[in-house]
Amino acid sequence: MSPRVFVTGYGIISAIGNGSEENFQSLVNRKMGYGSIEILETIHREDLPACEIKLTDAQLYAIAQVKNFSGYTRTALLGVIAAREAIHRAGLSQQQIRKAGILSASTTGGIRELEKYYFELQDNSLDGYFDVFSDTGNPGEHTERIAEVFGIKGYLSTISTACSSSANAIMQGAELIKNGIIETAICGGSESLSKFTLNGFNTLMILDKEQCRPFDKTRSGLNLGEGAAYLVLESEVSMNASDKKPLAEVVGYGNTNDAFHQTASSPDGGGAYLAMQQALKMGSVKPASISYINAHGTATENNDLSEGLAIQKLFANNVPAFSSTKPFTGHALAAAGGIEAVFCMLAINKQMIFPSINFNQQMEELNIAPVKDLLRDVDLRYVLSNSFGFGGNTSSLLFGSVENE
Repeated sequence: MSPRVFVTGYGIISAIGNGSEENFQSLVNRKMGYGSIEILETIHREDLPACEIKLTDAQLYAIAQVKNFSGYTRTALLGVIAAREAIHRAGLSQQQIRKAGILSASTTGGIRELEKYYFELQDNSLDGYFDVFSDTGNPGEHTERIAEVFGIKGYLSTISTACSSSANAIMQGAELIKNGIIETAICGGSESLSKFTLNGFNTLMILDKEQCRPFDKTRSGLNLGEGAAYLVLESEVSMNASDKKPLAEVVGYGNTNDAFHQTASSPDGGGAYLAMQQALKMGSVKPASISYINAHGTATENNDLSEGLAIQKLFANNVPAFSSTKPFTGHALAAAGGIEAVFCMLAINKQMIFPSINFNQQMEELNIAPVKDLLRDVDLRYVLSNSFGFGGNTSSLLFGSVENE
């Protein structure tokens, strides 16, 4: 039997809160991070709203507990903050941290800083503080920063598979543990808003200037977001050695590529269907046993139809409760899978299903609809978390409750 992998900690910072407790309270109270952009320097502050973390970089430096003006990008700072909470919640010793792996995801890394100092960095006659950002366009730079802060030496990896990146980081961490390469893995991702991202998605014409509405007939695009989130994964041996109680188990996962289009999912949901099917097969879990699906649910016309059709195909007449939490946090791209994995941990441990706010009108192409209201006291035994990226990279994580073990 393949070794079991457990979740022993999680940490998060998003547009709806710094830390898991603030995020949980926002989910329960339907508090969204949507609004005008205030921190990012862009001409689109008023006309392209997003889910922005309303903290300056100076404030993030203080929260991250690192030396101010020492070359940390916003992506790295968010990652340090979320990873610190995850490590603390897991109660890892310094020896465990040193031997652990850090597997972090980002699509644009520190491109926000490269944008800001682009012309200065192109001029070899200039010299100044901006020099520290010359290599931050590399997505892996933020991972190295996190490892340096905490003294992680066991394994470093950066995943960049668009919006499925964090989910794939969690998969890779689980695989490393199952194969005995490391005992502990800190897995997730970090993403900051940038002009590159904002302008890119605006060019694709999939940004909604109003609050996004996943799985709604009137949906017209996504709201971008930023944030970071990590899970601490441990082997059963490592967890038992410290006599700690796990928060959940990573029961299964699946990753496929439908190879349909650079920025669109296959219309029939083929990739999404196979990813969910693989996750269930790995965990030897029947579709009828799934209690909840945290859907990718971007509120774009293509994604919601594709994902909805895949869910209908896999679950037939027994579709479990599902919702998208992206109206709360916005779409944080590479960090989305990590953020939503943390929300799945909160759902399992609080026995709640968080609502798909802003949903009002049924999609004509589907005969299923997301949960509109907060559901309490729900027996969540198995939970799926979907993350689908550009290029057809589709991933699904299957988490199991350990409450009855």
